[in-house]
Amino acid sequence: MADRTEKQSWLNRTVLGVGLTSLFSDWSHETATAVLPAFLAAIGAGPAWLGLIEGIADGLSSFAKLAAGHYTDSLRRRKPIAIFGYAVTAFGTASFAFATNAYHVLIGRSLAWLGRGVRSPAKKALLAADVSPNAYGRAFGLERLVDTVGAIAGPVTALWLMEKTGHNYHRVFLWTLLPGLAAVASFSLLVRERPIVSKPKRSFLMGVRDLPAPFRRFLLGAGVFGAGDFSHSLLILYASRMLGPEIGLARAASIAVVLYTVHNVFSAGSAYASGWLSDHVPQRKVVLAAGYFLAAITAILLCTSAHSIWVLGAIFVLGGLYFGIVDALEDSVAAELVSKEQHGMAFGTLAAVNAVGDFLSSILVGFLWSAVSVRAAFASSTVFFLASAVLILRLRR
Repeated sequence: MADRTEKQSWLNRTVLGVGLTSLFSDWSHETATAVLPAFLAAIGAGPAWLGLIEGIADGLSSFAKLAAGHYTDSLRRRKPIAIFGYAVTAFGTASFAFATNAYHVLIGRSLAWLGRGVRSPAKKALLAADVSPNAYGRAFGLERLVDTVGAIAGPVTALWLMEKTGHNYHRVFLWTLLPGLAAVASFSLLVRERPIVSKPKRSFLMGVRDLPAPFRRFLLGAGVFGAGDFSHSLLILYASRMLGPEIGLARAASIAVVLYTVHNVFSAGSAYASGWLSDHVPQRKVVLAAGYFLAAITAILLCTSAHSIWVLGAIFVLGGLYFGIVDALEDSVAAELVSKEQHGMAFGTLAAVNAVGDFLSSILVGFLWSAVSVRAAFASSTVFFLASAVLILRLRR
């Protein structure tokens, strides 16, 4: 009976609604992401452009996350701002269908990621408000798992659509509007709003200063990790470049998308498994640090410039494992370190720190890859990953 009560207390309509919304939204933009490197190559843009697009979009998203996190804590209702963010992301991603050069993709990606920034703190705060603290790992882990199911469906859909349309990238991008709008509908209909007590408005700096000291130390570790955590769309480009000379660029691109699908399968499984594990161990930080260490191993393998399909498969599997762990555990640790009244600010600050890290790492890795070598690019990530794992293990509450 106790187990049944616990299930009912956390596996509710809000958790399911947020999960379904994440599934549809990820299905939408991962379909676009799967073909984006090949589309950019087709219009004459290389890895430096891909890194710049992802980095600028993530950097702009960071400001939206900070502002939205601060703003949502002063609202009685957080749901409308999240719905707005999902709608902007859907239309921004679908706008790739009208792109004819890299600048158009940059604008569309930036718009889509601004929408993600606006919705992220509100979504996570609504989720945390509807579950008990001892189930944060499972709730956020399940949300990440279902989210990644969408990330699995995305590349599979992209492959199917490319075959059906004769590699017409513009039609693939336009199709993404369907799951994008389904995400808006799911959040609107299923997610439950629990109004919070309105608080007097404070300055942004005051809100940051009021966050607990352990959370600020946690942000340092997460920020160092983010500085090395390159966009995983670069893995698709990496596999295409490594396999292309032997089997041809077209076949290499298809295999890279298949490998990315495998990456997302393992990410889905590890998100919930690591979240469940973190609810049953004395300290969640150990599970998070293990994810950071796996990231370092992945980066080390990338430094080998592997041309073997088996080594590439191992890279994508490890990349998926650490991605799922980090996605679930950073949110769970953050929710545990601050009060529910500060969740919007905490999630917004964490997301902004990660976005700034993504901005720096995507540009750095893309630049080093183009200007120096693949080994130099991913060696830099390895250093950041190892340093962040040590910082998290030293974290004290």
